[in-house]
Amino acid sequence: MDNLYNQIEMILSSVEKPARYVGGELGAQKPSWDDEAVRWLMIYPDTYEVGLPNQGLQILYEIINEREAGHAERAYAPWVDMEAAMREAKIPLFSLENFAPAAAFDVIAFNLAAELVYTNVINLIDLAGLPIYAADRVDGMPLMIAGGHCTYNPEPLALFLDVVVLGDGEEVIGEIHDLLLAAGREGLSRSETLERLSHIEGVYVPSLYERREDGRVLPIDSAKTPAIIEKRTIADLGAWPYPKQQLVPLMEVVHDRLNVEVFRGCTRGCRFCQAGMITRPVRERPAEQVIDMVKKGIERTGYDELTLTSLSTADFSDIEPTVSAIVDDEDHGGRVSVSLPSLRVDAFTVGTAAKIQQVKRTGLTFAPEGGTWRMRKVINKLISDEDLFGAVDAAFSQGWRRIKLYFLIGLPTETDEDVLGIAELGRRCVEIGRKYNHNVTITASVGGFVPKPQTPFQWYGMNTAEELQRKVRLLRDDARGSRGLTIRWHDPAASVAEGIASKGDRRLAPVLEAVWRDGGTFQEWSERFELDRWLLALDDAGLSVDDICHSDRGQLDPLPWDHLSAGLHPDFLWGEWQDSIAEQGLEDCRWTPCYDCGACTNFGLEHVVASAVPPAGGSQGTGQGLELSAVPVSLSATSS
Repeated sequence: MDNLYNQIEMILSSVEKPARYVGGELGAQKPSWDDEAVRWLMIYPDTYEVGLPNQGLQILYEIINEREAGHAERAYAPWVDMEAAMREAKIPLFSLENFAPAAAFDVIAFNLAAELVYTNVINLIDLAGLPIYAADRVDGMPLMIAGGHCTYNPEPLALFLDVVVLGDGEEVIGEIHDLLLAAGREGLSRSETLERLSHIEGVYVPSLYERREDGRVLPIDSAKTPAIIEKRTIADLGAWPYPKQQLVPLMEVVHDRLNVEVFRGCTRGCRFCQAGMITRPVRERPAEQVIDMVKKGIERTGYDELTLTSLSTADFSDIEPTVSAIVDDEDHGGRVSVSLPSLRVDAFTVGTAAKIQQVKRTGLTFAPEGGTWRMRKVINKLISDEDLFGAVDAAFSQGWRRIKLYFLIGLPTETDEDVLGIAELGRRCVEIGRKYNHNVTITASVGGFVPKPQTPFQWYGMNTAEELQRKVRLLRDDARGSRGLTIRWHDPAASVAEGIASKGDRRLAPVLEAVWRDGGTFQEWSERFELDRWLLALDDAGLSVDDICHSDRGQLDPLPWDHLSAGLHPDFLWGEWQDSIAEQGLEDCRWTPCYDCGACTNFGLEHVVASAVPPAGGSQGTGQGLELSAVPVSLSATSS
């Protein structure tokens, strides 16, 4: 194995933030280079400060290093200055633990958390000195594996990847590792290994499938590979108390705090939310394990900030006693501040507010998503204006002065009245805050809606960039002069590119390649993004952005991801799409008869209750509350 450190050191003085490339963090492992081991290079295809906090990558990194003949190292996407220096010095992509060239590993595994990193994936394969297309890679070259939320439609990247993993990775990565270990000992070829991998539940090998003229993706040999690939789900989250050694970075990163996952999954049924759909069913971590992981994590890392993570943290059973136990722990000396992302309004009591601000008060983000009650029924975010105003009042009464509201525009059936409702809600919230302090501020952050696979809105044709921009202007003009209210928005053009990558199929391979070759890396960074690159590449490939993004699809129209299952019945998703158009909400299945969505079918589970008791009252008779989260850190520029 070549150690590239001396060559890397020679160029570090010429690049921005050299700490991105030296490793050695608290919690980092440095496995010895054993020729008998299966060597994994875990990559988050964005910069170090974005990728290092990713819990999924850290968990799998630990699990592999604990296994027999396991060897896992890490890499992140070098920023453009470092990439240029590396290419000039002929330094390939390298790991942070042993500074080993990426091509020396057996597996290069990517975490796909966002579609606009796809061109980074291609760039990293090329930077490793490997052919970008899977069909051009031969025996002895690493397998390219991908996991993460984007793999529920991996087709745009299908020709670049060897293996795709659907669902929870904790169990399946061990099975893949063991198979690769056996394949190496048996001397299997690349094609023989891939064929064996395709028999592992949750594993999709794109080269064993083909896209037909009608758009369906089917097995080349149906006798060897399944027609539908089912996701993997770990039934007992408590059996996987990872990460045990969270990485502590050498430089400032996003979400620079201790993170402990309290449960996985969500049953609220927000129709726009891919994460809430694909991670069902709900599985809780035992409260005593949460407290133990927090205690050990704080002692090991020295962090004084903690986030209890999930899609809806206040739905965790006994959340208030758990928070109290953490904040009041005498060993911490009352110095640990707790952030609770995705709190429900009905759980945001005065007691909770007082407890989470006992050490440090941070900003708060409420996510009503839609500007009117009608719109929120369409998207099944069943919270009333009164819910929002009550939560805002509770927060301002406890001393908060800054609140952020998050909304989506471009949602199905949306009217200008729904858009203008965003500004009206913001003004009403400012009025509430001024009862307590004249210097309160409300920031309404607006994002263009991108329909995602495996959700009820997967059949919806999203708004064009021009229409999203018109709605932004409408909202901005209406809010102008409203003291205490600020409107910020995400670039509508970037939303369209995200839509292309979210809803496209294998025909996007030359499009992604063309965008990459034109310098289109780090497309999720506003200063690097240009929609024209994407549109020109689409045109050259004979594809239409209208067909991919902006056209509604019918129930019988093939979808690029029909052969991949998130565990949800297609008729459940279609019924939800029809109910959304009819403005019919669907209550949280914690408190109602089962809707037979399919998520619990294979686990012998019914009504996986995340909270000990249902919320009192409710919104318009729905029993659902409002999200509340700590203010997120974003590297995407916004406009005001």
